[in-house]
Amino acid sequence: MEPRKLLDILDIGERLKDATRHCYTSQGRHESVAEHSWRCALMAYFLKDEFPQADMNKVITMCIIHDLGESFTGDIPTFDKTQEDEKREDYLLKEWLKLLPQDYSLEMLSLFDEMAKRETIEAKLFKAIDSLEALIQHNESDLKTWSENEYELNKVYADDKVAFSKYLTELREEVRKDTIEKLKM
Repeated sequence: MEPRKLLDILDIGERLKDATRHCYTSQGRHESVAEHSWRCALMAYFLKDEFPQADMNKVITMCIIHDLGESFTGDIPTFDKTQEDEKREDYLLKEWLKLLPQDYSLEMLSLFDEMAKRETIEAKLFKAIDSLEALIQHNESDLKTWSENEYELNKVYADDKVAFSKYLTELREEVRKDTIEKLKM
């Protein structure tokens, strides 16, 4: 890849450092989209022994790229995101992907399609990790930063996304226990 092209691509990725999510860190500042994606990738790395049948390099790649569309739209919390928001984000992302060198463009388009369909073990794992990381971050943030709907959402969100795996179901239950403990405070 030409050096200038790489720099242009990294410039788009850099936007995720400044794109904040609605969640806060344990130290009280807004979490960035880049931080969320990084920790999703870290979770995937540490889950490789639990899922030896999965291509964890693919899952890590999915975690790294999954929110690239937010470089163009910013973060819209799951509970506020409309179908129109999703269409706009997908459109802007796909337009940008067309500008990448062909091999990267085709690979990323294929990965985004696989993530959207959620049929492969890798796509299911990615989606579970993405959802669980958000819940874990909420549990680490100050309760004063939660929106009213998150008190109940943190107890039930992602149950459907982890149901395919006994291990992830157990992990989800541990996250739920942390939520319940936090709500007692």
